[in-house]
Amino acid sequence: MQIRGLMMDPVTNMPIVVLKDVDSDVVLPIWVGIFEANAIALELEKTATPRPMTHDLLQNLARGLNAQVQKVVVSELRDETFFAVIWMDHAGETVAIDARPSDAIALALRWDCPIYVNRTVLEQSKQPSTGAQTVNADEMRRWLENLNDDEMGRYKM
Repeated sequence: MQIRGLMMDPVTNMPIVVLKDVDSDVVLPIWVGIFEANAIALELEKTATPRPMTHDLLQNLARGLNAQVQKVVVSELRDETFFAVIWMDHAGETVAIDARPSDAIALALRWDCPIYVNRTVLEQSKQPSTGAQTVNADEMRRWLENLNDDEMGRYKM
């Protein structure tokens, strides 16, 4: 997957990271917190900060321990919540760390490593949600797939 864009949800006014499959038109919107969206936006824009932000600190910590992030995977969708795993290499050993997708994506950008989404997550995300606040999932997906670059927002890729 690649980051297609970072935009604000016009209904909830919450940030959305839009992931797009590099081999198809499949998109996956993931609603994230303001701080995580800021961490992603800073890295997308390659904006330097005077002091390390949290995700920079995590990268520095991993490097200091001679570990390297290899990939991140949005691994599960359970009760309308996405889960992710950060896959690291430390001294030749593979380490899997549970994470929120927004944090995993922020780290993936800093490490310039691949972002994957399990196929079952993509399939589940196409299913209509049972939540009261949910807009029709198919309509939302079609809307995101058909956004042009100007509509995608400031952080289009």
